[in-house]
Amino acid sequence: MMVRTRFAPSPTGHLHVGGLRTALYAYLIAKQNGGKFLLRIEDTDQKRFVEGSIENIINSLKWAGLDVDEGVQLNADGKVIQVGDKGPYIQSQRLGIYKKYSKQLLDDGHAYHCFCTAERLEDLKNYQQANKLPTGYDKQCRSLDQGEAQNRVEAGEVHVLRLKMPIAGETTFVDLIRGEVTFKNELIDDQVIIKADGFPTYHFAVVVDDHFMEITNVIRGDEWLSSTPKHLQIYKYFNWEAPQMTHLPLLLNPDKSKLSKRQGDVAVEDYINKGYLPEAMINFVAFLGWNPGTEQEIFSLEELVKEFKMEKINKSGAVFNLEKLDWYNQQYLKNLKNEELVEVCLPWLVKAGLVTGNEDKQWLAAALELEKERVKTLAELPEALKFLFVIPEYDGQILIWKKGSVDEVKKVLPALAEFMDTISVQDWNKDKMQILVGGWTTKNEFSNGSVLWPLRVSLSGQQNSPGPFEIAEVLGKDKSIKRIKLAIGKLS
Repeated sequence: MMVRTRFAPSPTGHLHVGGLRTALYAYLIAKQNGGKFLLRIEDTDQKRFVEGSIENIINSLKWAGLDVDEGVQLNADGKVIQVGDKGPYIQSQRLGIYKKYSKQLLDDGHAYHCFCTAERLEDLKNYQQANKLPTGYDKQCRSLDQGEAQNRVEAGEVHVLRLKMPIAGETTFVDLIRGEVTFKNELIDDQVIIKADGFPTYHFAVVVDDHFMEITNVIRGDEWLSSTPKHLQIYKYFNWEAPQMTHLPLLLNPDKSKLSKRQGDVAVEDYINKGYLPEAMINFVAFLGWNPGTEQEIFSLEELVKEFKMEKINKSGAVFNLEKLDWYNQQYLKNLKNEELVEVCLPWLVKAGLVTGNEDKQWLAAALELEKERVKTLAELPEALKFLFVIPEYDGQILIWKKGSVDEVKKVLPALAEFMDTISVQDWNKDKMQILVGGWTTKNEFSNGSVLWPLRVSLSGQQNSPGPFEIAEVLGKDKSIKRIKLAIGKLS
């Protein structure tokens, strides 16, 4: 059987980084087995639906390089479409299917109508908690006569449909990460499968959809582990084969609490807007719980497809370490080829108003080369490179080297400007300038610090910046000499 995996988010907002990890692992399992990766939208909770969520989820997956083989996609006009022969792939469009199979469960005696009010259920929960009892439905409606229940339904009484779980024995299954897992059936609730509004709950819809979409491997968050016995019971009632189950460990904040937006950004879009590269994000997310067992840390998506093994995921929660994400992003940034660097950075510079987009690409690459190993994200680049495009304002006192004086700078800079003006345009490159200025410094018995510090500051207007010769090469001779002379004026 072909391996088929799915990512099935709810359209309740932007794609969560935890969702991206789930999608990535599902994608990797499908691709390394020559299978298919599906995107299904689980929108049965209509009250939580957020407009634009589906588009955001699709665009975020596309940004990350996780191409969907089947299911919900966007066409060239940005409209939501569905591709594949096992749809619809949006649950709210599958209500007829859920109605048919929930009726089958009811007719077979595996489900029952429940007429308990929200108030009764709340009182029951409070009583159980007050008496330190396990919380859950007490099965009051389970013993109702079917004929009586049907009459109440036809009379318009508000009701839900509940699944009849076994009241004795155990449910055991194998999870790829945790191994054999066992739950006592007596502790498992008679779960609602059809709500009062006619929509299915997650627990019912996910089983029906996974079966008819021929999903072979279910990969989802750890929070669904305790619900798996309910799902397996539905498979059993229908005599359907259950897929392989895998439940991923939680993502944690550095303080080991569950990752939430209260302590930082959790949406993929947040990291897109901050200028993280998709390759870095995918590499980082892959390691949130997984380890290849080697020293290698940099993996392309293609390498992950080859090397990823679900069995190597840790059982414990994975800490979302932003410093590690920054490190990954820096690794990918500094290894970009010049044309790639310009392509990914140009939109950020245009947005900041530093360039129009029509500049010489070779010059832009040289400019970006100055800072690509110093910044953490693309969003930091405009501010870091601003000094190249706009003559910076700064306090002339920062021209003074820590061991120097104002008088020394006033002596060095004019002489340095005069000397650098004699360097030909052909020799105006960082290597040649370093040799020539180094010789001039020695000849005039200046210290390196007394020359290089004010030179760098006069070119960048900053105490911390790239090296002076690298900056001078990018600025060019005329602009560099002009900035040195402007710096001299700041000390008069």
